[in-house]
Parts: sequence; C-alpha cells; structure tokens
Amino acid sequence: MEHIHGSYDSILVFFSYIIAVMASYTALDLAGRVSTSKGKTRLGWLFFGAVAMGMGIWSMHFVGMLAFNLPIVIKYDLIIVLLSVIAAIVASFIALYVVGGRELTGIQLLGGGLLLATGISIMHYVGMAAILIHITYNPVIFVLSILIAFGASVAALWLAFYFRKGGQRGEFWMKLGSGAIMGAAIVGMHYTGMAAANFHNSSKSALFYGVILDQKWLAYFIAVGIFLTLGLSLFGIYISKRIAIKDLEIEQNEKWYKSLYENSQDGIVSVDLQQRVIGFNSVALEITGYSAKEVNQQFISSLSSIIVSEDQEQVKQMFHKAFQGETTSHETAIIRRSGVRVELSVSNVPVVVDGTVVGSYIIFKDITEEIKAKQKIRHLAFHDELTGLPNRRMFNQAIAQAMEVSSISKSPFAVMVLDIDRFKMINDSLGHTIGDQFLKEVSMRIQQSAAGHNVVLARMGGDEFTLLCRDYDSQETIKSLANQIISFIQAPYRLKDSDFYVSASIGIALFPGDGQDAVQLLKNADTAMYEVKKRGKNGYQFFTNELDQILQEKIELESDLRKAIERGELLLHYQPQIRTEDHAMIGIEALARWMHPTKGLLSPAIFIPLAEETGLIYEMGTWVLREACMQMRKWHEEGGPLIPISVNLSSQQFHQPKLAEYIMAILEETGLEPQYLELEITESMMMDATVSSSILNQLNEYGIKISLDDFGTGYSSLSYLKMFPIHKVKIDRSFIRDITENNDDKAIVATIIAMAQHLNMEVIAEGIETKDQLDILTDNECGKIQGYYFSKPLPANDVEEAFFVPRRTVNV
Repeated sequence: MEHIHGSYDSILVFFSYIIAVMASYTALDLAGRVSTSKGKTRLGWLFFGAVAMGMGIWSMHFVGMLAFNLPIVIKYDLIIVLLSVIAAIVASFIALYVVGGRELTGIQLLGGGLLLATGISIMHYVGMAAILIHITYNPVIFVLSILIAFGASVAALWLAFYFRKGGQRGEFWMKLGSGAIMGAAIVGMHYTGMAAANFHNSSKSALFYGVILDQKWLAYFIAVGIFLTLGLSLFGIYISKRIAIKDLEIEQNEKWYKSLYENSQDGIVSVDLQQRVIGFNSVALEITGYSAKEVNQQFISSLSSIIVSEDQEQVKQMFHKAFQGETTSHETAIIRRSGVRVELSVSNVPVVVDGTVVGSYIIFKDITEEIKAKQKIRHLAFHDELTGLPNRRMFNQAIAQAMEVSSISKSPFAVMVLDIDRFKMINDSLGHTIGDQFLKEVSMRIQQSAAGHNVVLARMGGDEFTLLCRDYDSQETIKSLANQIISFIQAPYRLKDSDFYVSASIGIALFPGDGQDAVQLLKNADTAMYEVKKRGKNGYQFFTNELDQILQEKIELESDLRKAIERGELLLHYQPQIRTEDHAMIGIEALARWMHPTKGLLSPAIFIPLAEETGLIYEMGTWVLREACMQMRKWHEEGGPLIPISVNLSSQQFHQPKLAEYIMAILEETGLEPQYLELEITESMMMDATVSSSILNQLNEYGIKISLDDFGTGYSSLSYLKMFPIHKVKIDRSFIRDITENNDDKAIVATIIAMAQHLNMEVIAEGIETKDQLDILTDNECGKIQGYYFSKPLPANDVEEAFFVPRRTVNV
C-alpha cells in the first residue's frame, strides 16, 4: 500500500502541549484535595479531577491530530473517539487515586505509573484507531512511545504526591513544573506514537454505519472538550479557592492557637498517650524551673519529683483522669531545685480528636501571691491590723470553743474586758499616729504580763482589749493576773520625748455563772469594767448582779441625757471666786447641773463622764459656754461687777478646728467682751505642744484668758507653763483636802504658789471648806480662793441676791 506523508502545524503542536500542561496542573492541584478528603467528598474530587485531567489529555491528543496535515481528507469513527475519551478519564482516575493515598510505596509508584502510562497509551492508540484510514506502526518507535509514557508517568506521580500537601515555599512553581513533566509525558508519548505511525492511502469503515466524524466536526468536538476542560478547571479553581479560604481560616485558627499557647499567662504542657511530653510553652519552663532540654520528649513521671510529697498521689490520679476524657482541676505545690516553693492551680484537659482521647494538656499557673493574699485577707478577717492580735470575730470563736470544751470537762473560764484609762487624752493630744504606737506597746505589755497563763488576748477596737482565761485554779489566779496586767500597764510610756502614764480598768465575767454565750459574757465583763472606771479607774472588778442593775440605769440615763438639752433640763450654777484680803468677788465659775425629770438635780460627776463617753460633751459644752456668756453679759448690763466668768473646755472642744473662731462667734452672739471670759483647760489637753501653742496663742491675742485647771494632777511637763500663755494656775482640790494634816500636800501647795508667782501667774485654790485650810493658803500668800467656805455653787438668781445686790446697794 502507498504510504502518505504528512506535516505538522507548529503552532497547534505548541498549543497541544499547553493544553496537556494545563490539564496536568489542574489535576495535580486537585490531588491535594483528594488526599485531604474522605468518603463521598474524596470520591467526588477523584471523579472531578479525573474528568478534568482526562478531557485535557484527550483534547491535547486530538489537537495534536489536527496539527498533523495529510494530503487526503481525514474522517474519524465517533464511537472509537468516545472510547478514547473514556480511556483518558480512567487513566487520570487511576493516577489521582494513587497520589491521593496516605502513602506511596515503590511498588505503588511503579504500578500507578504503569497504569497511567497504559491509560495514556490506550487513549492515544485508540484515538489513532478512530482515523478511518489504514495505519501501521514501527515496532521500535511504538515501544519507545510506551516507555516514554511510563517514565514520565512515574516522575509525574512522584512529584504530584510529594507536592500534594501544599504550604511549601514556591509551591506554584513546583506544581507547574510537575504539570510540565506530566504534560511532556502525554505530548512525548503522543508525538512519538505519531512518529511510529505509517499512514496508507486506503480507507476503512466505521464500527457503526453513519457514526462518522469528519475533521471539521472533530475540531468542534475538540473545542467542546477544551471548553469543558477549561470549565472544569475554572470550576475546580473556584472550588479550590473556596477550600483555600477554609484552609486559610484553619491556618489562622492554628496561628491563633499557637499564639495562645505561646503567649498564655499559664504554663501549658502537651502530653501524648504514652505520657511523653510533646509540647510546652515558655511559661511552663519559667514556673517549674526546668530547661527545654530537660522536658522535651521526657516521660511526665520523670518530671513529677518536684511536686510536694503529700500531693503526689492526688496529682497522679487527676492526671490519669484526663486520659479517660475527664477534665479535672486542683491545687498543689512544687519545690524548685532552688528550694523555692511555688503554689499552683492545675487543670488536666483531655485532647479529643474524632471522639478519641489522643493526649492531655496540663495547664497550670503560679498562684503563690494569690495564696499569700488570701491568707492575708483571712488573717485580717480574724486579726487586728494594728496590733496583730485576734479581733472580735476570732475572740467570739475562741469563747464558743471554750464553751464546748467546758460543757464536756465542766471546767470554768473567765472573760476580761480591759480599757485603757486616759487613752483618749493621748490620742487627741498627740495624734492618731502616736496613739497607734501607744496601743502597740500596750498590747505587747499585756502579752508579757499574761505569759505563763492559758490566755487568748484580743483587741476589740480602740483602746479596748479582751482576754479569755482558761485552765485557772481559782479566782485568786484571775485576780493575780489582773493585778499583773495593771502593773505592767502603769509603767511609763516614752512618747514624743516625754514620759506618759496611764492605767487600766478591767472587768471580769466568769463562765458559766455570769453568762451562757459570748455576747452575755462580754456585756457583763464590760459592765464590771465601767464600775471600775466609776470608782476612779485603775483596778479590776468581778461582775455581780448588782452591777447589771447599774448598767441598766446607765443606759436609761444616757437616753435621757440625749434629750436633756432640747428639753431645757440643763442649767448652770455659779461659784464665786474670792479675794482673801477683802473678801471681794474677783471672778465666778460656771458649773453645769442637770435637773432630771425623775431623779432631781444631778451632779456633773454623774453625767459629764457619760457625755464624754457618748460624744454629747461637745454639744453640751457649747450650750454651757453660750449660756455662761449670756448670763455674765446680763450681769454687766445690770450693774456688774465687771468680773470674768470661768468656763471649763472639754477636750473635744479644745481640739476642734478653728477653736478661736468658734469662741469669738459665741462672744459676738452674746455680746460679752473677750477679756471677761476665762477658759479653764487641763494639762492633758496640751500634750501636743505644737498644736496647743497655736490654739492658746490665738485665744490670747483675742484677749481671752487661759486658766490651767487641776494643776499638779497630770503628767505633762512643767515646761508647758513657760511655753504657753497661761494666765492663772488653779490648785486642785485633791491637794487642799488634807492640807491641814498632810505635810506633803502642804509642801506641794506652797511650791505651786511660789512657782506661779515667780512666773508672774495668778494662782487660785479650789475646794476650800474650812478656816484652817484658808489660813494655810493665806500664810503661803495665796490670795484667791474658791470653795464651800465662802459659797457653794448657786443658781444665777441666788448669786445675784447674795453677792451683787448688796454691793449695788452699798454703791448707791
């Protein structure tokens, strides 16, 4: 038969190669999707990729056929053409199936390459068989085309498998190169096979009559195949992008997880099923003190030695629960190699993948400071912040525990309530900082004095302390302890470079006789303590039923006192101050009295301490000052005499802000001139020299006179007489009472008089009741006195009738 020779259109040849590369690249890109998919999704990607790749291979083949020009008209058997399409798709399916597996062994690679090469070869030679002319082949070149297809197929499969995971740098170029090789396998095989073909100038019939495709329609058929391939490729790219977005989200989530893992404030350790450490963050190393080398790939059991021994079993149990799918939390502690103890809060969290536990996270944080803070809060909840002693809450618990023990053992216990006498004076005069320092010293002394006794000491607030005394032999033991406490507290306190003296008042209640609960015991001990204060302080007192009655009366009295001013029950009595040489009145002191609606006229000794205790003294002192100034102004207007009136200032009044303005406002309101007002203050008010000096100098500038009351009974420095603008010194009645019989009192009085005269101060003695007392004072040149010898305190009308009216009559 006559051989026909043809020629190639180089442009179509190049175009056929581009089609093969495009189809191969698309298929290889889809191979990654196949490898990461499962079930029906995997099957769908396999079919989609196979169709796209197969149509691409087939289109390349027939574009290559169109590139070959023969001098005769070429027609094709449509059925065989379609069979070649199926062969291309099947070959592509096999290739994607092989590279989409989890692993690729050498046998699988060779087998897959052989099947792919076979499919490509079948597609080619079936496609050649579709040409309706006789074709013979050169055997050598035919075999060579098969070998080229096999070699290139193996290389393409290996590259596709290697690059299928993606994420590598230069992934696009690697896939493109793999596609180029795969395309070269198809094109190389095709054109080698074409070179092996010998075309003869004789026709043959189609398998089925009338199912013939001429070269023009083949071009359309190929165009449809190319468009289908492109369409499938574009669709694949679209789907791939959608999946890429999903992958990007997954990658982003992984980055977020990694960032959380690395930047977490908590330590995180990842442990696999073999209980080997496979991951950890820097915080975990920082907390435990281990290095990365010591931890990585180590069994968790080898690292647990740093856990405190008492917690190791519990920690082990909690850890194993995580591998059973249970999340656990607990607290423990570790000891670093440096010896530092670190408190930890630990969570064991199972790692579950597809419903199966594959490992565990150990998440822990350092809570050492948090534990310390909680302990501090707990300590503060049950202890006094200033002294560190138990507080009221803890003391009540101690009483409750003592009662439980006592109910079994029948052993009694005692409750003491201790109050520091004169503490308010120190606190008001020296300030709260010095007051706090003083309270610390007091608490230390009480602890020292109670050493050797089974005692719980607590601070209830302010200057009030309580003691729970257990395991004592008799009341004599309690008395001895009370005396010892009083003795320790009486020792001088060095505050602001001066010695200060205080005393203690102690009330005692015994269980079970004086109360059946903490509230009743403390109340009764408190009642006993106030009885000590009432009797002059500095002592102790056991509770009795009579004291309870006294307490009830005190409560009623306090209630009445709060209403006394508004009801107009307070009144003033006035006691004249007399000059001894002519018995002339040179001044008068205003003294408060309370006309109780049922108890009658009450002495200030009864209600003034109660007013100071309840804070009513400021309001009461203001009323006394205003009333006294009004009365003196009235006497002046009615003809005198023009003498000053003395008014006692309370500590609260003296230490109020802007005292001078407060006094001057009352003077302006009442119309009394400042030189006719004499304010009596006590030594205890002047302990803070800086504050007191400022207040007294300002009052002195306004013309108000200052008298030092109860001189000699306090503990302040005598240098205050020199420092402050004191006009008058008042000798306390305690030195006058026994002056006729006690030489010490007589010497003290003589010294005070001489000292005041040398300092150019007036001196006046109070509490003069007999002629002998008066004579001794006169002999010591004390010319001003105040006392019952001349007159008891009188209402304003009686003073006027007894002293002012006669003088006015004589003057007339």
